[in-house]
Amino acid sequence: MGGARPLHPGRWLGVPALLCVLATIVFAAPIRIWGLQLPEPVFAMVPAFAWALIRPSILAPFALLLLGLFLDIFWGGPTGLWGLSLLVAYATALTGRNMMTGQSRPMMWAWFAGVTAVAMAGGFLFSMLDSLAMPSLLAVFWQFLVTALLFPFAHRLIDRFEDADVRFR
Repeated sequence: MGGARPLHPGRWLGVPALLCVLATIVFAAPIRIWGLQLPEPVFAMVPAFAWALIRPSILAPFALLLLGLFLDIFWGGPTGLWGLSLLVAYATALTGRNMMTGQSRPMMWAWFAGVTAVAMAGGFLFSMLDSLAMPSLLAVFWQFLVTALLFPFAHRLIDRFEDADVRFR
């Protein structure tokens, strides 16, 4: 009776991707509190990390490319910058997947921050190569910091779907 449920792509890929798009749009609203604008975390880093741990799939990288394309268009960046950065994050998490299995929550947060740092460093280098100018290190650091604070959402996504399909344990 309690057998494995098949993972429906709409539930573990579509819904989180749609939530990332909506959160990105909401946080880009011109709202100022005490003269400060809302931070712009890379919400797509959450599924890039979680999808690699939940289950290896051919669909996840394509969904990340679409999320990256949305970010490039929405934020006005060079086409391919965020798609490539998200794929770097996915590949990094997928590579360390076996080491992350069974780790404590604080350790997983450290892994998430590390994967985010690798993706942000990649995005920094890709931006530098594209524009032949150095992006603001302070802006990249703040974006990294607010993105690393999104780990509870990645943890929730992993917990929700981790045991959904026993074929990939």
